[in-house]
Amino acid sequence: MAFLPLMDNNPRRSLRYPWVTWGLIVLCVYIFFEQTAGGSHRYLSIIHGFGFIPALLSGTASLPPELEQLPPFLTLISYQFLHGSFMHLLGNMLFLFVFGDNIEDSMGHLRFLAFYLICGITAGLVHYLLNAEATVPTIGASGAVSGVLGAYLLLHPRSKILVPVIIIPLFIPAWILLIVWFVMQVMGATGGDGYQGVAWWAHIGGFVTGLLLVIPFRYKTVQLFDGRPPPQGVRLRRQKKRRK
Repeated sequence: MAFLPLMDNNPRRSLRYPWVTWGLIVLCVYIFFEQTAGGSHRYLSIIHGFGFIPALLSGTASLPPELEQLPPFLTLISYQFLHGSFMHLLGNMLFLFVFGDNIEDSMGHLRFLAFYLICGITAGLVHYLLNAEATVPTIGASGAVSGVLGAYLLLHPRSKILVPVIIIPLFIPAWILLIVWFVMQVMGATGGDGYQGVAWWAHIGGFVTGLLLVIPFRYKTVQLFDGRPPPQGVRLRRQKKRRK
């Protein structure tokens, strides 16, 4: 990531405690330590049994019986709670911690949980459409968290996010951070080189899903762009001038 968020200046408006956001973080951390507690054999068994493997969903591959844990379509949910390394976990949970509470605040606990899981499922399906015969397990909360970022861009683009730029912590507008992040995902998906193990299109699919779903999922009283005209960088369409 070019910028890692540390905190924002955006207070919650309706929820005192973002229980779902905190619960997702705790669950992902717990599962990661369960993955790594039993050695490499247990780790690989969990990754293959609960990770999302596109070729299993398309029917072009199968797992040995001792590794099968769930039907392939259910791994579109379970893969969201697995992580490949501590840094993978830390990055996803940091983004979820900073941005997730405000999105949960905008739609309530249960709708946020549904929103989060749907973004993750859609992210996995986008990855599947472009890699239907892939046999490498896809894991991580990145697709679901990407949906949270897309929602935040529409709801709170002007909030300030504290990020370390080189070594200096600075507050920058959320829309700058999120657009830079999205451009990096597009560059990763279309550049050919880079980090080959990253499911770039899953990130893009989750982000776009979040942009679309936040509109029907938010409370009717929650306004887009905090009720103000959108910043130039996230303007949805050019407004026509009225003739007098």
